[in-house]
Amino acid sequence: MFEIITAGGWLMVPIILCSILVIAIGGERYWTLDPKKIAPRHLLAQVWSWIKNNQLDAGKLRELKQSSPLGRILAAGLSNSRHGREVMKDSIQEAASQVIHEMERYLTILSTIANIAPLLGLLGTVIGMIKVFTAIMLQGTGNAGVLAGGISEALITTAAGLTVAIPAMILHRFFQRRVDTIVVTMEEEAVKLVDALHSDRRVDVKAN
Repeated sequence: MFEIITAGGWLMVPIILCSILVIAIGGERYWTLDPKKIAPRHLLAQVWSWIKNNQLDAGKLRELKQSSPLGRILAAGLSNSRHGREVMKDSIQEAASQVIHEMERYLTILSTIANIAPLLGLLGTVIGMIKVFTAIMLQGTGNAGVLAGGISEALITTAAGLTVAIPAMILHRFFQRRVDTIVVTMEEEAVKLVDALHSDRRVDVKAN
């Protein structure tokens, strides 16, 4: 393996660094973007129970805010619920924007790696072919070892770049899809809470 990396030339260094970033970000985001941690299923039912039993005070709001990202969103809305439906919705949207921004952290890096890793491989290919043609120009086609070394460098960097880019692209789309799914869930829970507090129609806020 070390011989292959060495044969790939100096461009293997940034490609390997990109691969380490992909692994690290993938593990961190998989642990962080846990739907059960971000949007607990029974949280809204618990909040509604506090409201019905007149237990919702500053302490409960603080507990709710610290419990989960969904709790932060619901707490923001409840803190401004007395000011009317629109103010409550604006508070929820503002808190949700911050939560979504945090959930999408590092996903841009994955997307960037997915785009630049093949380019690094292509650059390695170009450099390898330049070495090949330079060797041909200086030594002719008789030195097979030099020619093989340049071609090998070109192929190794190309393969390494694609090997890093493909998982990076898969992980980016996987986590982006997970974020979108969690956002939809949080929106549904927030809408239920707003409707329950500021609507004449009956709304079921129990967990599904």
